[in-house]
Amino acid sequence: MKDQSSKRVAYRSRRVALPSEMGPATVVTEGPRIVEVLAYDADLDEDVRVEALGDLALLPGLVDSHVHINEPGRTEWEGFVTATRAAAAGGVTTVVDMPLNCLPVTTTVEALETKLDSTAGKLAIDVGYWGGVVPDAVEGLPALVRAGVLGCKAFLCDSGIPEFPESDEATLRLAMQKLVAVGAPLLAHAELCDEVHPVPAAGEGAPPNAYTTYLRSRPARWEVGAIELLIRLCRETGCAVHIVHLSAADALPAIAAAKAEGLPLTVETCPHYLLLAAESIPDGATAYKCAPPIREEANRERLWRALEDGTIDLVTTDHSPCTPALKKQETGDFIAAWGGISSLQLGWPLIWSEAERRGFELKDLVRWMSEAPARLAGLSNKGAIAVGSDADLAICDLEEEWVVTPDDLKFRHKLSPYIGRRLRGATRRTILRGAEVDEEAPRGRPLLGRSTEHA
Repeated sequence: MKDQSSKRVAYRSRRVALPSEMGPATVVTEGPRIVEVLAYDADLDEDVRVEALGDLALLPGLVDSHVHINEPGRTEWEGFVTATRAAAAGGVTTVVDMPLNCLPVTTTVEALETKLDSTAGKLAIDVGYWGGVVPDAVEGLPALVRAGVLGCKAFLCDSGIPEFPESDEATLRLAMQKLVAVGAPLLAHAELCDEVHPVPAAGEGAPPNAYTTYLRSRPARWEVGAIELLIRLCRETGCAVHIVHLSAADALPAIAAAKAEGLPLTVETCPHYLLLAAESIPDGATAYKCAPPIREEANRERLWRALEDGTIDLVTTDHSPCTPALKKQETGDFIAAWGGISSLQLGWPLIWSEAERRGFELKDLVRWMSEAPARLAGLSNKGAIAVGSDADLAICDLEEEWVVTPDDLKFRHKLSPYIGRRLRGATRRTILRGAEVDEEAPRGRPLLGRSTEHA
């Protein structure tokens, strides 16, 4: 009988998601690292403990690079304990926290230090941090990057909170000049308001509980205009630009042309834009409200084609929770409700359920939800099953079908448009740096700095 306390563990599965292929393999870990990737039936030393997984799939731990955790300051919306437990339950071993809606917003070194202090003893998984771009803190962006943020995010429209004002063209240009000098990307919420009164007045023909009223208030041209501006500034400054949560397929031609030109531009979309459609959202169902909005079925199909051809690089959840009261469920008022969808724990089953039906393979999901997000965040030892990488692994049943219930969800508020949805694929176990995630003994760490070994 092999020593169960052995430091070397071999995970043997007939379905291992390696960077270049999917197939049978044996992945050997020692402490926090992957030390060997061997043939499925490779001979092993006697001191190696073998975990025989059979047909359970072995994936690299997923990396969700767009998560709003909101702590400190708005922990009643979501906090590090609940968010990281939910992520781990969904096979996610690394998240990158957005610079809002916490208080203080992460736009200064001091605010980052406050956030780091608030994580002590709370992280079930590893957490990186994005900084924020706001007009009165641009000069401090290099210091913020040197302090450990992985890049910085700007809004080209109202963020929804007064502490994080939008950035105009001059602010964006200066921010990009600062960021390119320290090798960090600009992330952008790409909506550019072109109307003085963008929200339709509630009344005849525009009832506030009608989803179409909200959809018309944020037209696709806002995204197109914002992305065209960002591409121009990317070309001018040489700064890497990442478009978060792309909703509008009308922006895809400009994105494809910028990529063909060789500009350092990357793009993400989200499960709600790939699975949901405006035509199916009931009036008053404010759990579906997000910004940019969920658009029509035809738009959704174009997003899937862009994922297939590589115009869209990755998929994140944009987990953006709030307290139930802010969703205005009692009135169903889409204009007054907070915009954000909670799905952190559900990311890969949501995408897999739809992607498999469309003929995609598991390697596609791993590229979209592990490899590319890790590359965006500059985390070279995350996102892949490879020798030298962190031993971050997700053991998954690809065939299990289940229906989402509130009791399944570990994030703070059990409010999501996916409750009642049947999904295919379930996480069985999550391994963080060589050890199974244990909610009662959290081992997650802050990840500070790009291309850093977080040993």
